[in-house]
Amino acid sequence: MNEILCPHCKKAFKIDEAGYADILKQVRDSEFKQQLHDRLELAEQDKRSAVELAKNEVTRDLEKSFVNKDAEIQDLKSKLKTIEVTQKLAINEAVNGIEKERDELKNDLKHVKLEMQIAEKSLKDKYETQIKDRDDAIERLKDMKARLSTKMVGETLEQHCDIEFNRIRATAFPRAYFEKDNDAKAGSKGDYIFRDLDEANTEIVSIMFEMKNESDGTATKKKNEDFLKELDKDRNEKNCEYAVLVSLLEPDSELYNSGIVDVSHRYQKMYIVRPQFFIPIITVLRNAAQNSLKYRTELALVKAQNIDITTFENDLDEFRTGFARNYELASKRFKTAIEEIDKTIDHLQKTKDALLGSENNLRLANNKADELTVKKLTKSNPTMARKFADLKGEDVSNFH
Repeated sequence: MNEILCPHCKKAFKIDEAGYADILKQVRDSEFKQQLHDRLELAEQDKRSAVELAKNEVTRDLEKSFVNKDAEIQDLKSKLKTIEVTQKLAINEAVNGIEKERDELKNDLKHVKLEMQIAEKSLKDKYETQIKDRDDAIERLKDMKARLSTKMVGETLEQHCDIEFNRIRATAFPRAYFEKDNDAKAGSKGDYIFRDLDEANTEIVSIMFEMKNESDGTATKKKNEDFLKELDKDRNEKNCEYAVLVSLLEPDSELYNSGIVDVSHRYQKMYIVRPQFFIPIITVLRNAAQNSLKYRTELALVKAQNIDITTFENDLDEFRTGFARNYELASKRFKTAIEEIDKTIDHLQKTKDALLGSENNLRLANNKADELTVKKLTKSNPTMARKFADLKGEDVSNFH
């Protein structure tokens, strides 16, 4: 047993070893807790001191860092401001250059448009004049072709032939007889009789003419061949050497439209012609007859003198051959003249179409110039497009 003094009441009491051990354990536990508590307090104080110290150090470091960073920031701000000023100056310079270039382009465009308008008006006036000239030429050629290939408007075919002959009578046929055939004693008559005389009033050549066009017949379409027999009869009754049918019948016939058509294989010394060959056939037959008359006169003189006439007969044959050749050439030339007139009309029409096409192209070019803008001019330059977008606050995609 152990005697223990109570620290509070100061009384002594006995306790066995188990109790003593228990009390001792309690005391030790209490002291351990107190020590632990004290040490924890000290540790907490150390912790707080360390944290405060660390906080102060961090604060100092941060303050120092903030000072450095602030200096860096101020330096960066200064540099940024310098860069900004430089950029603004560069942008202003670029913008000013672009605006100047834009204004110059606008002025150039105005000048170009003015020049194009002047050129367009000049070309238009020129083309209109050329087109008018072409139209006039086409109309003249059409009129010429009409005069060569069809009957005159407001005239019958007989009147046309009568007018054409009397137009040149005084110069080409001063001693010729050309009048209507009014003698119908034999039951029929032709339209006109032509007789030409030489200075001794000897007949050089005589031609019976018949004129036929569509209006002269019935509703049934007539053919040229329908009138040849009657024409041959009238020629023989009026003692004419040649017979000529001046005809507008069968207007689509290539045979009759090609020139002078010789139908002597059907009826002796007979021809069919279109109105444009009326004067040429008279001229050809008259000239041939004049040469033939000269040879006949010389031949008669030689025969009267009992001279060999073989050479003269050969000359006469040569003349006949030459006459046939000249007649054929004359016919081809008239056909060629008609074809050339058609070609010329076609060429002038194509020229007119080309001039109208040129005027259209000029109009399109002018439209393209009107559509030209500064944006289109800077389309292929992204730097300029971006600066314009920045200047005007626009999306740069508007320039693409």
